[in-house]
Amino acid sequence: MSVGTSSTPGGRDVRQPPAAAPPGDPADATASAPDTGPDDHQGDLHDDLHDDLPDGLVVADEHGRVVRFNAAAERITATRAADALGQPLEKALPLEDLEGRRWWPLTDPYGGLAIRVRQPERNLLLPGGREVLVTARYVRARPTGPVRRVVVCLRDTEGRRRTERSHAELIATVAHELRSPLTSVKGFTATLLAKWERFTDDQKRLMLETVDADADRVTRLIAELLDISRIDSGRLEVRRQPVDMGAAVGRHIQAYVAAGQPADRFLLRIEQPLPALWADPDKIDQVLSNLIENAVRHGEGTVTIDITPAASPREGEDTGTSVTVSDEGAGIPEESMNRVFTRFWRGSKRGGTGLGLYIVKGIVEAHGGVITVGRAPGGGAEFRFTLPVAAPAYLT
Repeated sequence: MSVGTSSTPGGRDVRQPPAAAPPGDPADATASAPDTGPDDHQGDLHDDLHDDLPDGLVVADEHGRVVRFNAAAERITATRAADALGQPLEKALPLEDLEGRRWWPLTDPYGGLAIRVRQPERNLLLPGGREVLVTARYVRARPTGPVRRVVVCLRDTEGRRRTERSHAELIATVAHELRSPLTSVKGFTATLLAKWERFTDDQKRLMLETVDADADRVTRLIAELLDISRIDSGRLEVRRQPVDMGAAVGRHIQAYVAAGQPADRFLLRIEQPLPALWADPDKIDQVLSNLIENAVRHGEGTVTIDITPAASPREGEDTGTSVTVSDEGAGIPEESMNRVFTRFWRGSKRGGTGLGLYIVKGIVEAHGGVITVGRAPGGGAEFRFTLPVAAPAYLT
């Protein structure tokens, strides 16, 4: 009688699955993805997904050799993936801190404390001094075990720098714009309080009118800042109701005529029939006020306002309403047209905060519309915005 050997029922190997990286990190998919051979289609799929990531992704294996180097990493580091793959991590990605010290020997991902799982985001330098934001994850098969992979995420700092520069410019502009009216308010009120009896009634009225105008200027600046904050954060509220665009433009023209502008400087043309328009009347007034004021202040000749039906910028709607404001002045230089709707653009003539057209664009887009700038037939500037009908669902 012979004695044989038995095996585990089913003949399966029991293996521990690799530890998954915590959620919320760009490297999660890479950290938890299984190792794949060259013929594995799943590996090709992972490579494609990595190339779709907006951030640079560099992965090194347990030996410190680079095994993945996605398209964004190529763009950020100006290094071809073919040159980086198979190279030691320190050579493929030579990073230094802001004091000029080599980063990989400092952090020692493979030989440092075994409880480490990541490096927090920090600013580091690539060869040539280009600054990048770097974060790293140490993937271990088990807690305190050896590092199985190092996953590095790279982010370009240019976008963040632009934001920081924009904030600095905004603060500087606000400080400058506030200083002038507040100095005037303080000066006139202090003078009136100290020497009230010495001034005639006409002099007092002139000073108080100046204080009132400067207070309006400060109020307008604060309102612009609040609008910018809402636009940038996506919190600009649009309270839609029926709007008669022709009547709205007519009110602005009447206000200018009452203020002393000749009536024949304005030409309003309305093409009928116009579609019923649902929009925020206060914000549409703000858009019209800015565009017409720019045409009157910076343009010359006749200010023409055309209101016409147009193709709707919103998918699923056939028609919308288009408003074109044009003048006969010098117009906007071709090279400046792509900057007209950016913050602080003021054109050739100084004055104002340079925030008005930025806010106009934000309001139009919050309505689902579009706005463009070009050259008018008469040679001046031409601003055209188109809004969707945007009727409530219960009316359609």
